[in-house]
Amino acid sequence: MPPKKSANSRKHILSDQWLEVLDELNIGAFTVDIHRKIASMNCTAQALMGLKESEASGKDCREVFCGVPCMVKCLFKHGKAWDDEDSAVKISEPFDPQRLVTRLATPIYDSDKNMVGCLTILQDHSPIADLINRVHFEERSLKMILENIDTGIFTVNRGGYITFFNTAAEKISGYERNQVLGKPCSALFESKDEYDLKMLRDCIENGNTRSSLKGGMKMSDGEVIPVRASYMALRNEKGYIVGGLATFHDLTVVHQLSKAISGNYNFHDMIGKDPSMQKIFDIARIVAGSNSTVLIEGPTGTGKDLLAKVIHSESSRAGKPFVKVNCAALPENLLESEMFGYIKGAFTGAERDKPGRFQEAAGGTILLDEIGDLPLSLQAKLLRVLEDKDFYPLGSRRPVHVDVRILSASNRGLEGLVDKKLFREDLYYRLNVLRIELPPLKNRIADIPVLIRHIMRKYCASGDKQPKDISEQAMEILLNYKYPGNVRELENILEHALIISQSDIIERRHLPDYIQKRFKSESVVLEKKIACEKADSGGIERKIIIKALKQNNWSRVHTALALNIDRSTLWRKIKRLNIIK
Repeated sequence: MPPKKSANSRKHILSDQWLEVLDELNIGAFTVDIHRKIASMNCTAQALMGLKESEASGKDCREVFCGVPCMVKCLFKHGKAWDDEDSAVKISEPFDPQRLVTRLATPIYDSDKNMVGCLTILQDHSPIADLINRVHFEERSLKMILENIDTGIFTVNRGGYITFFNTAAEKISGYERNQVLGKPCSALFESKDEYDLKMLRDCIENGNTRSSLKGGMKMSDGEVIPVRASYMALRNEKGYIVGGLATFHDLTVVHQLSKAISGNYNFHDMIGKDPSMQKIFDIARIVAGSNSTVLIEGPTGTGKDLLAKVIHSESSRAGKPFVKVNCAALPENLLESEMFGYIKGAFTGAERDKPGRFQEAAGGTILLDEIGDLPLSLQAKLLRVLEDKDFYPLGSRRPVHVDVRILSASNRGLEGLVDKKLFREDLYYRLNVLRIELPPLKNRIADIPVLIRHIMRKYCASGDKQPKDISEQAMEILLNYKYPGNVRELENILEHALIISQSDIIERRHLPDYIQKRFKSESVVLEKKIACEKADSGGIERKIIIKALKQNNWSRVHTALALNIDRSTLWRKIKRLNIIK
């Protein structure tokens, strides 16, 4: 039977095994006995301390390792392990006076659970700290580069939560980075089943690189914009996937050009979050699925033409022609031949048959824009087309049958024209099967910020520029202007401001002069009103405002509209009269 080893012998075998393991991990370690004498030291510790084991063996640890109180804490504190992280420890003077190390000490016991010594490990953090500093520096440099390029970029971790969002991404999406950092990236896509979102997940799970030529991104206001995106996996220094990176470009201009060429529009092309617009969209979706005649009314510049294109594109006739006829732009003597065509010899110069707009629209949709300007003589002929789906080309004795859906639009109010005997009553009722009335922009104030962002992005993208910010003063003017020209006038105002402004911010002075002058005159009138209001006790006025707020569910936007005052005026009244919900 082999001789029994002493506790001291067993201790050294145990320590040597641990020392070899720690050496493989580049962790310095040494042991001391119960008398504080150094018993062993691994190679990493020797390199770290600048000492050979033979030079330190048998010496008091407190003399050799100045500032490393291993035995004091380990042996005199009831044998409990201790650690002291990130401490500047003074070790061997000739080698390196200060090093950043993590120290961990633990007691060593014999088989009878008697303390026989102490094991201390030292992890040198200097090279790690240097590496971290280099990584941080490179990361900061990389972020500086990513912040100053025109491509939208965001990164996510393996859980799909956004960890980085650059400036271009903010401008394209409308989100500020503090709104999305730490949030699921699914917030940037239209739905959880979005194809782009699936591609990003595939990159993270399988390490594939994917591209989406016709992707979509959901903006902060809910609008979905067309983007071209690429997705790739992010890996750490060991090659493990730690997240994903997405780059995307705004394809608004390409999208608009494609729409103009193909004529295919959808409800995403209509901008409007106001309840009145949402109601119109709901009706239009139902209307698009039928073949009935639709009358679209509304002031100039409200988007009647665009809504007609959307209805056609969402209908079963989407693959067929969409033909627009502006009844106000064509001379009366040419209008009939343009709409219904003519045959050879119908009049001097008619050397061949020429099909009219109705024949061109066969199988599809025809839009009769500004139909209120249609001469009475042609209204009877149009009525026949609506009733019998046929007509006679100019000079012909044979009717031509067409399968066409008729949409009409007017900014004059056909019912009023009927009362004035300027429009046939029977034709009006034929056209007015389904009626949609678009509201003026002044009645949908909540949509103005959304429209401004959309128009700015469209114009800036067409000029290959980044969208500009708008100062508070300029925005106040834009929000309180009445827009008699509606959305079209807003587009002109913003285009003017973008051309005049040479900086990244549109100021009040960059807006057209007529708007600035009108704002100044309105401000003078407003100041006089406020002065008169201050003289009043405010009792009656307070009751009126509270009643209006309650009737409009305390919505300041709709209350201001109901009282026919600006939102800013309403806000000042609420504050002055101390109205609290």
